[in-house]
Amino acid sequence: MSDSSLVPAGGFLQAESPRIVLASQSVTRRMLLEQAGLSVESRPARVDEQSIRESARAEGMAAGSCALLLAEMKAARVHAPGSVVVGGDQILACEGEWFEKPADRPAARAQLLRLRGRTHVLHTAVAVMREGQIIWRHVARPELTMRPFSERFLDAYLAAEGDAILSSVGAYRLEGAGIHLFDRVVGEHAAILGLPLLPLLGFLRQHGVILS
Repeated sequence: MSDSSLVPAGGFLQAESPRIVLASQSVTRRMLLEQAGLSVESRPARVDEQSIRESARAEGMAAGSCALLLAEMKAARVHAPGSVVVGGDQILACEGEWFEKPADRPAARAQLLRLRGRTHVLHTAVAVMREGQIIWRHVARPELTMRPFSERFLDAYLAAEGDAILSSVGAYRLEGAGIHLFDRVVGEHAAILGLPLLPLLGFLRQHGVILS
């Protein structure tokens, strides 16, 4: 790759081609990529996630496998010839139970009470598609242990965070006040937020999308 193939601005050490398209409207996933110096275009992927998760559970599929299936389906739904399309998904699992984004604050409160004092896993999947073919896939599995917090703390936390936590599968934002919920966190920070960034960047380097 010659120096002339690099984008001088808007993409840190990124090749002019292929473009990177994120098959998601997730503000967090786009932020993670942009903070890494990448120029990214976001496009929504129309996937019925709820019915797919329900079918996967009924068939006995593992949480990580379901997250990867959803990531691949999202990438496949975005038509972007000549581009690298990145799809992602995340499923929280705790002792066999799967958790989704809470519908409202009472649901968030109930969910956090179920997770209190327990260790859960965030199955965070990413899939890359190019010209209609999945060319790479990966699942990270960060482990997080919630401390046995009081209900007084929980109510104060929910009041402080407001509806912001409804966009998170765990009803917490680790990059914000949600860090107070935990005793122990193991895994890549970006994977906890929703995208296994280090493995993804490694793949993009191997394939000349960014400089190695």
